[in-house]
Order: sequence, then C-alpha cells, then structure tokens
Amino acid sequence: MSAQPDTARLFLALWPIEPVRDQLRAWRDAWTWPRGATPVHTDKLHVTLHFLGNQPTARLPDFLDGFQVPFEPFDLQFGRAALQRSGIAWIEPLSEPQGLLDLHARLSDALMALGLVPEARAYRPHVTMARRANGAVIPAAGPAIDWRVERYALVESRSGTYTVLREYA
Repeated sequence: MSAQPDTARLFLALWPIEPVRDQLRAWRDAWTWPRGATPVHTDKLHVTLHFLGNQPTARLPDFLDGFQVPFEPFDLQFGRAALQRSGIAWIEPLSEPQGLLDLHARLSDALMALGLVPEARAYRPHVTMARRANGAVIPAAGPAIDWRVERYALVESRSGTYTVLREYA
C-alpha cells in the first residue's frame, strides 16, 4: 500500500546507530530462511513505536514539531527470536524497560493531541527480521544486543525507501 502523491506514509521508530544496526543484521543472518521469505534489508531494521499510515503532507510541519516529547534515554536488550503464525520473523527485547513504555505512552498522547488515533492493540516492541518466513529455522542464539536508546525518529516510507524526517533526542 503506497502513499498517495499528497500523502506521506509515516511511522515513529527507534532508529539504530550503525553498531546496533550491524548487530541486528547479524541476528537476521543467523536465521535459516525458507524459499520465498523476504528478509528485511539492513537499512530498514528498526523498532516501530507507532504506525501513522498515510497522512496529508500538508500536516508534516505539525507532526515534525508535535512528536517532540519528554524523553529519557534507556537501555534496550535484545536476545529472543520469535516466528509469528502470520509468517513474520522478529527479535524481541528481553524486557520492556520503563523508559520505552513511557516514550510509547507520551507519543500516544502526542498522536491524540494531533487528532490521530493510536493503535488499539497492545504494544509489542520488536525488530522485524523477515516476512513470509513460515518454516524459517529460528537461531538458538544470536549476538547480545545492548542498545542505548538516546533518540527516536519520524520516518517516511515511500516506494520501498525509508527516510528519517526528524530525529528527536
């Protein structure tokens, strides 16, 4: 589902720095993928905080400013692989630190202040490794990933490319 010319397909995410991105790639490459699986390209590995969908580009200035929320850096540790019945392969954090839950909640409030509705389903932080991955062999273990989260980002998805529109520290 691509964005219309006067809309932007947006999401808020934890956007990894290069050393973390390299560790995420190593996790992705530790899986054995079945034919037809589509591993996520290294430059797209991230943790979604909120998916906004297609939004009018005229609202971008409001969004750029409106998603600046109070934020305390926190540590996120990954180390658990999972394969969903839907065929999505991902890795999950070993725990959900309070800083992550606080950031997610503050961004939910920011969404509502901007007239948007946060997703109703429970938040499950993860990094998607591949889609259409039913039958993948889950690695017994991957590299320990200790991610010091010091920023988050508003990201646009257009024609298969992700563009960070603004980082918030």
